[in-house]
Amino acid sequence: MTGVEFHFNAPDKLGYACRLLRKAAAKGARVTVTGRPPMLRELDTALWTFSPLDFVAHCQAAGAPQAVLAASPIVLCDSPRASPHHQVLLNLGDDVPEGFERFERLIEVVSLDEDDRARARVRWKHYASRGYELKREDLVLKEPS
Repeated sequence: MTGVEFHFNAPDKLGYACRLLRKAAAKGARVTVTGRPPMLRELDTALWTFSPLDFVAHCQAAGAPQAVLAASPIVLCDSPRASPHHQVLLNLGDDVPEGFERFERLIEVVSLDEDDRARARVRWKHYASRGYELKREDLVLKEPS
């Protein structure tokens, strides 16, 4: 069964996602990132620019050749069903990602924004009502990395 984690209180959702993806890629994890297309475009740009010393290898699923998709440790796609990876799914979207149950692990990133938090509560209830064990990570209580 998919492990579901909520990372709450991200002051900068995109910045946190970049740091999380950098860490995951360094550990050899295969991550699919899902969300709305505008958010994924912003993330694509941010992964190129958030750190002058780091490169986080990634690709957009839309239009990428199969060989590129298979080789990329991080795949950005608006539908997780389009991803060749099924290890980790990072949800930056507003809704429960379609097909999340195919992944070993799902990470939901929740900002400080009240609307974002309200949508996260709906997703939390969805997973809990279906018997998923939920882990909560409060980013306010963590040291910055």
